[in-house]
Amino acid sequence: MTAGAPHNFPPPGAPPPQEPAPPAYGAPPPGYGAPPPPPAPPGAPAPGSAYPSYPVQGPGAGGPAWQTLGAAHKPGAIPLRPLTLGSIYDGAFRIMRYNPKATVGAAVLVTAVAMIIPVVVGIVLTYAAGLTLDLTADSSSGEMTDSETLGLLAYYGSSVFGSLISWVGITLVTGTIAHVVHDAAVGRKIGLEQSWAATRGKRWRLIGLSLLVGLLFSLMLVLWAVLLVAVIVLTQSVLVSILWGLASTAGLVVLLLWTWARLFYIPVPALMLEPETGVFAALARSWRLTRGSFWRVLGIALLTWLIGSFGGGILATPFSIAAVVAPAIWPDQGLVLALALQSLGAVAQNAFVAPFLAGVATLLYVDLRMRREAYDVELMGEAGLLPA
Repeated sequence: MTAGAPHNFPPPGAPPPQEPAPPAYGAPPPGYGAPPPPPAPPGAPAPGSAYPSYPVQGPGAGGPAWQTLGAAHKPGAIPLRPLTLGSIYDGAFRIMRYNPKATVGAAVLVTAVAMIIPVVVGIVLTYAAGLTLDLTADSSSGEMTDSETLGLLAYYGSSVFGSLISWVGITLVTGTIAHVVHDAAVGRKIGLEQSWAATRGKRWRLIGLSLLVGLLFSLMLVLWAVLLVAVIVLTQSVLVSILWGLASTAGLVVLLLWTWARLFYIPVPALMLEPETGVFAALARSWRLTRGSFWRVLGIALLTWLIGSFGGGILATPFSIAAVVAPAIWPDQGLVLALALQSLGAVAQNAFVAPFLAGVATLLYVDLRMRREAYDVELMGEAGLLPA
């Protein structure tokens, strides 16, 4: 003890100092902070999100921490963790449901604009040139008139041209949906104008990528046909030709499926969502991300294609049947009716197929990046769940 320092001893006979009382049982200690707020009801949007979030289900999911985990790790349409097949499909349908203008509306808009062209052509040819259309006529019997022949050519020609324009539009829609899905994953809901603006600078690359994919598929088919013809001509053997045809067809199917899963299924999201990414860089990204996940990617791609084809076929079949029946009932207006009904069928089909296929492909891309590159951490940062 230092000499000269003051001493504060209690006076003689004073009671000893009292210790502070301990906190009541169950009360938070001083300075601990306020208790967490009660969890949001199931289906209510997470704070700052336009998409509903649901509590995590599973063993031990009864406490408050487990109840709030769903909102904390699912700020948008998908949980920010590696996705299951059910999560991918649930996310795709949820995005279509809660943001229909930027998904279904975009597909309907571009298809409707493209399909107006053949309808206008049909109206002009019917009422200005007097062409008719009889899809039930037998061309081999010589019963088709010149007007019916021209009407048939106009029908198929304008349909093909409209389908080509629709393909360009749907290709661009897949690029916009990639941005819609990305923002939905972090709880943001962007409109059609915002998603279209986000594709600025990459639209021609997107069309070039689609053309390149189609060209590569066509080259594989042409090469298979040339080799088959060469074997038939050089061997002059029916047995060898049949065996080669069976073996080469099986090999072609395997090659097409392999390149589809490894190169051609997810390069569009990579092209649209990653900065400074070109056509060939997007193909390279698809190759790297799908390494070791071939069977999973192929299975999801095939199942998604089957669902899209089945659902789109159901939507388009009534219009296709009506497009065949209507010209037989009203031959004078048959060309216009057939083109109009076929156009409505294309609009109904693309309204479901285009956003569903694009949404699943983008979510699979997000899932592969979360598994390989911790992309979920980056998305949590964008959602404001982690400090920047």
